[in-house]
Parts: sequence; C-alpha cells; structure tokens
Amino acid sequence: MERERIVRAAVIAAVYVVLCLAFQPLSYGVVQLRLAEALTLLPILYPEAILGLYIGALIANIFGGLGLVDIICGSLVTLLAAYATYLLRDTRLAYLPPILFNALFVSAYLHLLFNWPYWLNVISIGISQALVVFTLGHGLVILLKKYGIGAKRV
Repeated sequence: MERERIVRAAVIAAVYVVLCLAFQPLSYGVVQLRLAEALTLLPILYPEAILGLYIGALIANIFGGLGLVDIICGSLVTLLAAYATYLLRDTRLAYLPPILFNALFVSAYLHLLFNWPYWLNVISIGISQALVVFTLGHGLVILLKKYGIGAKRV
C-alpha cells in the first residue's frame, strides 16, 4: 500500500474512533445512532477505507462495553460490510451492506448473548444505520466527489 493510502486508512480509523467516543451516548447502548457509520460508504471512493473502517470499529468497540464478542464480531461485520460496499461501489446497492450487515449480524449476536428479540433489533439497528448512511454518509460521498477528493479507480 502506498504511503498516501496508508495515511488515509489511518485517518479513517482515527475519525471513526473519535466520532464514537465524542458521541458516546449515541454510539453505545441498546439503541444506537452511531454517527461514525457515515464513514462506512468511504469504500465507494477509497479501497483503503476497508482496512481503516475495520481498525476503527475494532478500537471503538473496545470502549463499547460488550467485550470481546463485540470487539471481534462487530469489527468483522464492519470489515465484511466495507468490502461488500467496495465491490458494489459503482451501483446504488453500495449503500446497503453497512445497513443490512449490521442489522442482521449484530442483531444475531445480541440475541445470542442477551436473548434480545432478534427482529426488533434488526429493525432498530437497520433504521439507525439507514438514517446515518443515507444522510451523513451520502452527504459525505457527494462532498468528496464534488471537490475531487475521490480516489483513483482500482
């Protein structure tokens, strides 16, 4: 990975963590509105965002209170969603992986850990993810494209 891409991945990871910690009451808990999830659309523009999001989620989940399960599983969900977003980057479907993967998979381990109602969690997480992705995330992608801050195609 060239230096610029490594730095970009590191900055994405750092911003993800800072947003989670700065908005901690929204980022952690039974009902979440994790503003850092706006960054999950960055693989549309930057392939290195996949690694940045994974590392950012891994570090942010250390502070989440659910322990090793969330650190490992939640971070892997972010990694898979980021990779799927990258694969779908030239389609409108690229917006769906961060929403669907988090809603379906995070709800699964929350159900297994705490016996929380699976489908209620799917709906709750799906709505919060959709709100952030379709508003802040979409705005971020538009802004980066408008000002020519997009990456070269890989």
